[in-house]
Amino acid sequence: MKFRDARQALRWFELWRGIGWLMIAAVLYLSLMPNPPSLDVSAGDKWSHAAGYAGLMIWFAQLYARPVHWRLGAGLVCLGVLIECAQGLTSYRSFEYLDMLADAGGVVLGWWLGGTRFALLLQRAERTAAARN
Repeated sequence: MKFRDARQALRWFELWRGIGWLMIAAVLYLSLMPNPPSLDVSAGDKWSHAAGYAGLMIWFAQLYARPVHWRLGAGLVCLGVLIECAQGLTSYRSFEYLDMLADAGGVVLGWWLGGTRFALLLQRAERTAAARN
């Protein structure tokens, strides 16, 4: 059985979706602030882009059925492109095609992870919380 077939409706869907939108707001803020935190590794900003967008995609992939994932992915890639355009309009950030590529790579990684055990993390969290009550 594939993990995506084991998915069940989330009881706290609205909460999880709200957290997802807060995550998008955090990405927007971090992307447009003058001096964002950075990883102290080679190409750290590209790794940050990829990790951030992979996190967003896997989060939303848990909330919606597989047929919708292509729209989620396309929306997140568009978000990355629009943010890069907005950065190019500021005097303190720069427009970079490689950042868009890193964003898209993260989306693809998150999409792939949506077909693995990671797709059941929120279900597990809900089951664990229900068992403790």
